[in-house]
Amino acid sequence: MTLKQISMAIYSLYLTNKFGFMIKKEKDLKKKLDLRTLYAITLMKKLNITVEVINKEKLPEDEKYLLLSNHKSILDPIVVEMALKDTKIRGFWIAKKELYNSFFFGTFTRNAGTILLDREAPSMIPFFKKTKEVVNSGLSIFIFPEGTRNKTDSSLSEFKEGARVIALKNRLPMLPVYIRTNVNEVLKEAIENRTKNLTIEIEIGDIIEYKDKTPLEENYRRIFNLK
Repeated sequence: MTLKQISMAIYSLYLTNKFGFMIKKEKDLKKKLDLRTLYAITLMKKLNITVEVINKEKLPEDEKYLLLSNHKSILDPIVVEMALKDTKIRGFWIAKKELYNSFFFGTFTRNAGTILLDREAPSMIPFFKKTKEVVNSGLSIFIFPEGTRNKTDSSLSEFKEGARVIALKNRLPMLPVYIRTNVNEVLKEAIENRTKNLTIEIEIGDIIEYKDKTPLEENYRRIFNLK
């Protein structure tokens, strides 16, 4: 790692844990989620990165959704948070067990509005019970339907079935978003060269009704014209 990379890693660790403990101490759920948004704004300002929302007029101002996003970078949740910051849409992220136990992100992940997905759990009942509780409280659910980061050169990897199940069980319309920019390249440019005025584009798609029987990945690819 270069000195610049080490410096940014230390700052990111400090900022993530600072907000993680702030969120942990906060009792009001709305304020917790507002702090999560503030964390995203603070980090992106430090990186000199702006998020540009394509088809912003398609972005609902409120209501509950299952938000679907592609996933290629560690920064993707931050990009989504930035896209939603001027709306009233707030929600819980589906988070893997590895993030709950992470030295870097554990405190933040466990306290900043997430639902633990433990694929090794003997039963998925607690998971679906938690999603129901979140939706009943008036909040959305955010998920990467690919299940993990897509590290290939393809625009999208195969969707897991879980996203559709969550939508059906909670009767949630689905809000698809697609991060068009190669976020890893932008992040590298921001850290190594301290380039200013960098931009990440995220596109908003048309709502998919939970009753739509078209395969979810097929719908998503059609909406964003992906091959």
